[in-house]
Amino acid sequence: MLRPGRAVTSRSRSPARRPTGCGGTWSTSWPRHRGGSPSPPPDPGDGDTPREPRPHLALVGPTAVGKSAVALDLAEALGDVELVSVDSMQVYRGMDVGTAKASAAERARVPHHLLDLADPAEEWSVARFQREARAAIADIEARGRRALLVGGTGLYVRAVIDDLRFAGEDPVGRAALTAEAAEPGGPARLHARLAAVDPVAASRIEPGNVRRTVRALEVVGLTGAPFSASGSGLRTFAPPIVPVRMFGLWLPSAVLDARIGARVDTMYADGLLAEAAALVRPGRPPLSATAGQAIGYREALAVLDGTAPDVDAARAATVRRTRRFARRQIRWFRRDPRVTWWGSPANPRACTPALLECCR
Repeated sequence: MLRPGRAVTSRSRSPARRPTGCGGTWSTSWPRHRGGSPSPPPDPGDGDTPREPRPHLALVGPTAVGKSAVALDLAEALGDVELVSVDSMQVYRGMDVGTAKASAAERARVPHHLLDLADPAEEWSVARFQREARAAIADIEARGRRALLVGGTGLYVRAVIDDLRFAGEDPVGRAALTAEAAEPGGPARLHARLAAVDPVAASRIEPGNVRRTVRALEVVGLTGAPFSASGSGLRTFAPPIVPVRMFGLWLPSAVLDARIGARVDTMYADGLLAEAAALVRPGRPPLSATAGQAIGYREALAVLDGTAPDVDAARAATVRRTRRFARRQIRWFRRDPRVTWWGSPANPRACTPALLECCR
């Protein structure tokens, strides 16, 4: 019998196995994790010995798995927790529907941080996010509270909790590369240039991913070193420099795929096309390469400019792209042995009561 609420810890990794229930029943796709009970909460002490500060929390996993709903439940029940969004697109103002950003009502229930920090015309970087996130966590700590990091942008999560350092920025060089990318055949030329100076990075970056290609060339120009070498610290998992307990949510693939389809339907019903149109209305500066590549917005903009045949085609493309993205998120997070996985055959919130006990 599947028992919602039991932890699945990341210990061994056979790439052809995955958990299909909270109690440790397995099928084929995820790495195998052996079941185990969650660690007990910290000893409250005897009243005389000062307690160690409780660690912060992180809730990670693929898009549409239910992280936001579970995080709100946890934060309200715990009482000393504030939510810190770890999402590379929720930092943009005016991009609410397509990023499933917390509503005003949800923000009124629990304090949220790192939403609406930048205009969509601005380029955003992981280095800037690292600074903003650590400042937010320091502020939360200073008020005697804990942060609950919530999101699916794996690099951003690691940038916050681990000792990662990032190359600087070259706005002038980036602008020149971005302008070149906008020319006919520009993306292909830039990708070929990257392949010449850093074939490893070029093999990892899709030719159509202009934003990452530009960033890779920018870093090569700044440092003189391959962009692919800059992520060497991501291959190890040392104790985090920000004390944090990491939990991951998972669902069976078929269930997750269905939830992604339903989410995209909701996005279009809630006004994604109108929101995308507002981002490119006359008088606004052009979207940054980062914002313009956001899943859902790129497809909606294609409807508006006539390059997509119709809304149904854009919706289908958004679903396909989101599902591919979710698979990449899963691969990223399952490599991290510090994540304890929680899940359910259908409803991730079924794990909330047991997960809550692990967070106290």
